[in-house]
Amino acid sequence: MALLELTRQPGRIAVRLGPTSAIIRPRMLGVCLGLLLASALLFAVELSFGDYPIPLVDVVQALFGVGDRATLFVIEELRLPRALVALLAGCAFGISGALFQTLTRNPLASPDMIGLSSGSATAVVAGMVVGFGSGLGTQALGLFGGIATAVLIYGLAWKGGTTGYRIVLVGIGVSWMCTSLTSYLLVKADMWQAQQVLRWIIGSLNGADWIHVTPLAWATITLGIAVLLLSRWLRLLQLGTDVATALGVPVRFAQPALIVTAAALVSFATAATGPIVFVALTAPQIAQRLTGSAWPPLVASGLTGSFLVLGSDLIAQRVIPGTLLPIGVVTGALGGLFLLWLLTRANRVGSGG
Repeated sequence: MALLELTRQPGRIAVRLGPTSAIIRPRMLGVCLGLLLASALLFAVELSFGDYPIPLVDVVQALFGVGDRATLFVIEELRLPRALVALLAGCAFGISGALFQTLTRNPLASPDMIGLSSGSATAVVAGMVVGFGSGLGTQALGLFGGIATAVLIYGLAWKGGTTGYRIVLVGIGVSWMCTSLTSYLLVKADMWQAQQVLRWIIGSLNGADWIHVTPLAWATITLGIAVLLLSRWLRLLQLGTDVATALGVPVRFAQPALIVTAAALVSFATAATGPIVFVALTAPQIAQRLTGSAWPPLVASGLTGSFLVLGSDLIAQRVIPGTLLPIGVVTGALGGLFLLWLLTRANRVGSGG
């Protein structure tokens, strides 16, 4: 028996090395590498653009601490935090969207459509306007709001078990409740608070700083590892709760664990950037079509989310000379077109529900 065995099948290669084995999908691997390179290029371009243009070669050197003091200051203190927040938040939105769309088996189910982003936003706005949990900080408030909303949705959708259809319907209702509460808080706010809240709830990277990068980086890395560990249950849950239970999946633990993990990812990202709409919806669908997968792939969805947020931020900075648009304006315009296409296609093939 050979130490290394390769078995080729259509669309995948089975690799066995001693007692361990793995499946390699060449198309999936190629798409992920392509998205990684494209995101890295956009990341470097974002660092090079601005009132003080910096050549890409100098950007790469500055990332390793090489360059003159002016270049290092502009890169490290002014532009790098914004680019890192865009990269990490996009990845978190993409993975979270893939988890929810896979769990509910519905391409229209994403954290911003079923209310998790709205819940995080309501908690943060309550902190800004009425001082709710003022000692916790934006990140903790966003996490609290997202997790509380996820628990509320799961509890209301539970009826001796739950289905993706019920989660989506309950989530849309909870989303509107959170939106109404945020609007009420906005009415109660004074002029200065209202300006701060409006700038934040549109979704913006204009105030991104190192204080946003560190917690978002730790959250994305830690929760990303948790998602990969739970992904085996996720694949079996796509077959339905009865089949998953028969195959040994602890459904009553696995479903809440996956939902809380996805809610935590989107909550940390929302707390750092505000609710950037449509990224969690579009990134998994684009990744699924690029890879030809039967479900939204987690890693490719995260990379697609990073690419979309970095690209949208470049457009937001450049579409109107001299004006820094909130990134939510760009993702809303582009995502709205994608949603119309998705609804039209779902209606045509009869898979909208």
